[in-house]
Amino acid sequence: MKKNSRREFITKSSAAVAGVTVGLHAFSSNQTSRIFGANDKIRVGFIGIGNRGSQLLERFMKNDDVEVAALCDVYKPYTERDRSKVSKRFLEMDRIPQMGEKFPNKVLLLSDYRKLLEQKDIDAVCIATPDHWHALLCIHATEAGFDVYVEKPLTNTIKEGRAMINAQKRVGNVVQVGLNRRGSYIFQKLAKDIQNQKIGKVLSASAFRISNMYPNGIGKLQPEQPPKDFNWDMWLGPRAVRPFQYNIAPYYFRWWSDYSSQMGNWGVHYMDAIRWMIGVEAPNVITAQGGKYVLTDDRDIPDTMDVIFEFNYGLMIKFSIYEGTSGTGVPGGELELRGTKATLVTDEKKYQIIPAKAGQFQNWKSSIKPEKYDLASDTELDKKGIDRDSTSRLIRNFLDCIKSKETPWCPLEEGHRSTSFAHLANIALKTRKRLEWDAKNEKFTNSEEANKLLHYEYRKPWKLS
Repeated sequence: MKKNSRREFITKSSAAVAGVTVGLHAFSSNQTSRIFGANDKIRVGFIGIGNRGSQLLERFMKNDDVEVAALCDVYKPYTERDRSKVSKRFLEMDRIPQMGEKFPNKVLLLSDYRKLLEQKDIDAVCIATPDHWHALLCIHATEAGFDVYVEKPLTNTIKEGRAMINAQKRVGNVVQVGLNRRGSYIFQKLAKDIQNQKIGKVLSASAFRISNMYPNGIGKLQPEQPPKDFNWDMWLGPRAVRPFQYNIAPYYFRWWSDYSSQMGNWGVHYMDAIRWMIGVEAPNVITAQGGKYVLTDDRDIPDTMDVIFEFNYGLMIKFSIYEGTSGTGVPGGELELRGTKATLVTDEKKYQIIPAKAGQFQNWKSSIKPEKYDLASDTELDKKGIDRDSTSRLIRNFLDCIKSKETPWCPLEEGHRSTSFAHLANIALKTRKRLEWDAKNEKFTNSEEANKLLHYEYRKPWKLS
């Protein structure tokens, strides 16, 4: 988009939310047209610096061309990076970051992301808030002219994903979705091999999330007052007002459907890797079964769930969530792809290709050889300086794309299509119907009940632009 038309768009959009105008710094500082030199620092602001946000902060800081410019969170001890000030109740829970990082420069500390988006000397933002905030934050940062790294799952509804894509198309910024397997050296290799029919036509793929949370799950708690310096109203954002509970925030929101789901938390990772390797976009039929079979905790998502995605391509993908049992999902890996020539078993550390054997009435011999690969033992990677950490590689790609303006490894459209799998599965389970999906128009063709679940009404004054 030309500078004049982009300036016109930003001026007209104004991005006023909740009575505060989001800072539109893009053209007053000519930010989006900045040309980076070899020694230039990319100044990054971080929104959401709890568990995952702290992991990303650490990885961003490993890059010599990154300068941490601002930290923003609804919980003050997180922005101050002071674990001694964290609520004892929080510390008794899981996933509280260690913090204590040392910054060589002065870092702006904020509690409201809108103030961060007013800053004229920041180049990019990293969004790692709870999932129900991802869409609004990404759209507002995009409209303000920032390049964006946004964590998975990309959205809380399918409508949010399309709104994010439309916002990026208007502005033309760089957006990387944090589906970290896109940065995996193994999956990048396999994506080429599988699409080139290395294991033949893939007919079936499967993955599991198994975590035995019996008997207590996330527990049963009553509403309480949140810790001091924790802005619960801002944490809720566009979601409906409800009392604070310690088994919702800061991390347990993954088991509450208003804010996330385990299909979104884990399923999106696996569905993204599978559809990427095979080269398919979206299913046309979705069925799901499950419920709370054993756990009596406060969660409102199932502890047991099986989903099948069917494709016109001639493919079925199955994903299972078992949080009340133990056992093995895919022996030797996290994903299994079954093709006409062989079966692939893989995760981020290794893979194995197992040649198929002739079945009933067949007398052919296998056309491919068994193959094994272990990332840890590949010494050539060290010689080439290739990082084995997929998230670090994805972040490095994002930084490089800020400079080159090339398309990142996981752009918004890809992240949206993969995240849609989670929403489709959850809607199928809620409606208890075999749903038929029109991926082009992003609607169900056989259920108006399901179409009503493609989005929800935001709490005022928040709105989806």
